[in-house]
Amino acid sequence: MAPGVGSLLIIAVIALLIFGPKKLPEIGKAFGSSLREFKNATKGLADDDEVKKVEDKKEEVR
Repeated sequence: MAPGVGSLLIIAVIALLIFGPKKLPEIGKAFGSSLREFKNATKGLADDDEVKKVEDKKEEVR
């Protein structure tokens, strides 16, 4: 089940209290770059799988 807006607001307030307003943007930036790297890595794996499937089909045709 997806969290509601109220739950996300409570989490944001708690994070603000724990880390403070100066540290929170740095944490968000680090999380965003990590998420971007993970997305690129998984995209590369999916692309590799597609290339392998195409190569396997070519071998079957021969």
